[in-house]
Amino acid sequence: MLNAGDKAPDAALQTSSGESFTLKNYAGKPLVLYFYPKADTPGCTSEAQAFTELADDFAAAGLAVIGVSKDKPAKLKKFADKYGLKVVLASDETGDFCEAFGTWVEKSMYGRRYMGIERSTFLIDANGTVVRVWPKVKVKGHAEEVLDAAKALSS
Repeated sequence: MLNAGDKAPDAALQTSSGESFTLKNYAGKPLVLYFYPKADTPGCTSEAQAFTELADDFAAAGLAVIGVSKDKPAKLKKFADKYGLKVVLASDETGDFCEAFGTWVEKSMYGRRYMGIERSTFLIDANGTVVRVWPKVKVKGHAEEVLDAAKALSS
């Protein structure tokens, strides 16, 4: 997994609105990039809703919030529309972006091992450098913690 001080890798991903997303689009601006396992599941929905509730606060601090999963863009659009999400959702169908950030990991549930996205968040500064990492995120209170760190970065 990337660490604070690492340069954030870039990739071209498709968003839920059909636009292209790259980190280069945000050059000169800090942003929050969060990785989540699967759209429209309870934990991922709660996380997206929490970031959406604070979207105006993140925008006021000068940061965009982008959620990344391996879901297809059409599924992300349904997810965003269903819950009125205000964050950008990007599709990493190949998993290359997840791999580059180190969020594609071996997981275990009920003794079964499988590969999946580890819920993680990265705060990236205006120069494209990772300044803070939250691995193995627990959803409750997370968006607020990220907002506090984001405000500190932008002040």
